Amino acid sequence: MARNDVRRSALADAGIRVLAEEGARGLTHRAVDSAAGVPRGTASNYFPTRDQLIEALVDRIEERLTPDPEAIPHAATRPRDRALFADYVRDVVRRLAADPAVSLALFELRLEAARRPAVAEALGAWRQRSFQDDIAFTDDAGLPAGRTEIALFHYAIDGLMLDRLTVPLDTGLSIDEAVDELVDRILR
Repeated sequence: MARNDVRRSALADAGIRVLAEEGARGLTHRAVDSAAGVPRGTASNYFPTRDQLIEALVDRIEERLTPDPEAIPHAATRPRDRALFADYVRDVVRRLAADPAVSLALFELRLEAARRPAVAEALGAWRQRSFQDDIAFTDDAGLPAGRTEIALFHYAIDGLMLDRLTVPLDTGLSIDEAVDELVDRILR
């Protein structure tokens, strides 16, 4: 298997675009090669099987969605309250909305996971790590949310993002207003 990390990331990014634009059925090594503008067979050299390609896409999505420690200004000196937690949730939504292809690819992988155990395994492991990381972050930061609240936020944010990326309801709420309402209602 080839080991050029820059090329590997570029191929994974191309795979994310293919997944977002064509869905799981369109995700082939040839489609990734075409989207990346590389010779036919390149993606197969890096990811010999479709399952390895999908694992690489999950890893790349994780890299691209990893929070920036500086994303919430002055978080270390602010009170540990609902406002800080709302800023944290807003940052999650901002990262998901910043590159719609990543979010759409993630939804495509979740649908594919319902049909393919190997996808469920790769994606499920990442989702559990992400969930545990969110719980640890809120615990370490002393924020007013526990395991149940974090789960509720995951459910709510997934729904909010799916709505905004597909056929949005016309509710009159901005994303920030929706996040504020979610925080207020879940953290009663």
